[in-house]
Amino acid sequence: MGAPWVGLDNYRYIFSEGEMLKLIRNTLTISIARLIFTFFPPIILTIAMFDLRSTRFKKINQTLVYIPHFFSWVIIYGIVMAFFSGDGFINAVITTVTGKSVDFMTSPKAFVPLIVGSQIWKEAGWGTILYFAALTGVNPELYEAAKIDGAGPIQRIKAVTLPAMLPVITFSLIMAIGNILNNDFEQILLFYNVAVYDVGDIIDTWVYRVGLGKMQYGIGSAVSMLKASISLVLILISNSVAKKISGRGLF
Repeated sequence: MGAPWVGLDNYRYIFSEGEMLKLIRNTLTISIARLIFTFFPPIILTIAMFDLRSTRFKKINQTLVYIPHFFSWVIIYGIVMAFFSGDGFINAVITTVTGKSVDFMTSPKAFVPLIVGSQIWKEAGWGTILYFAALTGVNPELYEAAKIDGAGPIQRIKAVTLPAMLPVITFSLIMAIGNILNNDFEQILLFYNVAVYDVGDIIDTWVYRVGLGKMQYGIGSAVSMLKASISLVLILISNSVAKKISGRGLF
C-alpha cells in the first residue's frame, strides 16, 4: 500500500542537477546584497525621524514611509516598469541627455540593483516599527543629561539612541542571516525574464518549475528541508557570535 520509500533519492537529484551551482550563486548574490543594503536604511530612517521635534511632521513622515509596505509586488513591479523599462521615465531622460536607450528591466547588470532598490523602498519604512518601539522606552532625561554635558546630535545618537536600539538590531541581524536563503519569491518571479535568467534564476524559482510545474513534490519538499536546516545552523552560529561580541542574543 502507498508509494515506495525513496530514501535519499530526492537529495541525490538535487545535488546532481547541473544548474544547482548557478542557482545557489544567484540566491546568495541576491540575498547578501539584500542583507547588506536593506538592513541599515530602517535604522537610519528611525534615527532621522526620532529626532524630529514636530510630532505632527513625524507622524506624517511615518505614514508616508509605511505606505509602500501595503503595496503588493504586482503594483511595485508596475511602478518600477513605469520608470525603468525601455520606454519608461528614467530611460526617456537618459535618451534625451545621451541619445542612447537603456532598458534596465532586461539588463542582467541592473537586475540585482532593481531587486534591492525596490525592496528598500517597499520595506524600509515598515522596518522602523521595531526600532521605534525600542526607543519609546528610553528615558527623555538621558537626552537632556547628554545635552547638559555638551553632547551634540551625533554624540547623543552614539551614547543614547544606538545603545537603546542594539538589542533589536542584534535580533534583526540574526533573523536576517538565518533567512539568507529565503528570497522574496513573488518579487523575483515578477521581475525576472529570459534576458536576466542567468542572474535571476534562484533556488525558489527552480523549485517552482520542478516541484509544481513538473509535479515533483518530493523534490520541492527536500529543498525546503535543506533550506530550513541551513537556516537553523546559520541562526545558531550568528546567535553564538552575537553573544560573544555584544553579550546579547536570541537565546
